[in-house]
Amino acid sequence: MLVLLVLAATTASADTDGRPRRALSVTCPAGTHLLSPWPGPYYAWPAVGGLALGTVACALLLRRVTARSGNDDQRRISARAAVGAWGVLVTAPLFAVCVTMGLVVLSLPCGGAMMDVALSGLALAALTSALTAGHCLGVLLLPQAYIKDRP
Repeated sequence: MLVLLVLAATTASADTDGRPRRALSVTCPAGTHLLSPWPGPYYAWPAVGGLALGTVACALLLRRVTARSGNDDQRRISARAAVGAWGVLVTAPLFAVCVTMGLVVLSLPCGGAMMDVALSGLALAALTSALTAGHCLGVLLLPQAYIKDRP
């Protein structure tokens, strides 16, 4: 996700209202086009901040879960739920960034092989993040379904 956000931030430009870093400026033979919304710094900083805070919260929760006394199965279930929550926290914004970038790239008036490569990569990343988010949500909501019976 960070790679996509850095790429988006370096290619972002001002939108039609003059607000900085919210659009993608593309120069084609027919002229220059502004495409938005583009996940530049204006949109990326809240996502990165939430990801950082959520990562710290999940790490502290995992530390607390593993340090407490009690049954190993209960700790294992709680740890899986915390990891599932972190997985949803990471994959949801990744999906949103991939879809937003993909829609902008799809609306490019001029493009060639690089546009097809970019769309394929973004579609693959969006699909992977959606499937991963679904799995992590399952781990979060049904943690005991992922624990196998032990003899």
